[in-house]
Amino acid sequence: MIEYRHSAEDITPAQLKGFFAGWPNPPAPDVHLRLLRNSDAVVLAVDTATGQVVGFITAITDNVLAAYIPFLEVLPAYQHQGVGQTLVRRMLERLQDLYMIDLLCDAEVQPFYEQLGMFRAVGMCARNFDRQSGQ
Repeated sequence: MIEYRHSAEDITPAQLKGFFAGWPNPPAPDVHLRLLRNSDAVVLAVDTATGQVVGFITAITDNVLAAYIPFLEVLPAYQHQGVGQTLVRRMLERLQDLYMIDLLCDAEVQPFYEQLGMFRAVGMCARNFDRQSGQ
């Protein structure tokens, strides 16, 4: 069974294995935990049988008008089971009183977000890949 939590306070680095697959410089589990704890809003999906975090979404917000969702990730073994949809819905619900909720994503996953009520927009970004690990 999957349990959804809105805090990473009782999470340990050992519960955060397997995320950021395919990243050339992925954050280590202890850096991932700092990322979760320092986010303004977080929703975690935890497998109650194993205690492992199997998905997460984070948001950064001014709590007045705007929020940005930088991360949504679900471990491959838990994908296509509604975990990602539930994470997004719960985060959008938490942020529903704000004027704008933005995120950047690759074109191939835009239909996923559209089915959850979001729409396409044009954006810009900068990336410092040598800082990708968060070290």
